[in-house]
Amino acid sequence: MRPVILVLSLLLAPSLADAAERRAPSEAQRAQQAKMRSCASQASGQQLRGAPRREFMKTCLSGRATG
Repeated sequence: MRPVILVLSLLLAPSLADAAERRAPSEAQRAQQAKMRSCASQASGQQLRGAPRREFMKTCLSGRATG
C-alpha cells in the first residue's frame, strides 16, 4: 500500500504545483480584491447593514463619488 501511495504522490506533485500556479490571481484580480477590501472596510466603519451597505458597495466599487 505504501509504494502505491508514494507513486501516486510523485505523479500528482507536479500537477498540484501547476494547479496552484494557475490559481494565482492576476494583477487585475488583486486590484479588484484590494478595492473590495477598502470598500468593505469603509462600509463597516459607517456601520452600514442590508440595503444601505449594498448601495454603498455598488457605488464604491463603481468608482462613483458618494454623497
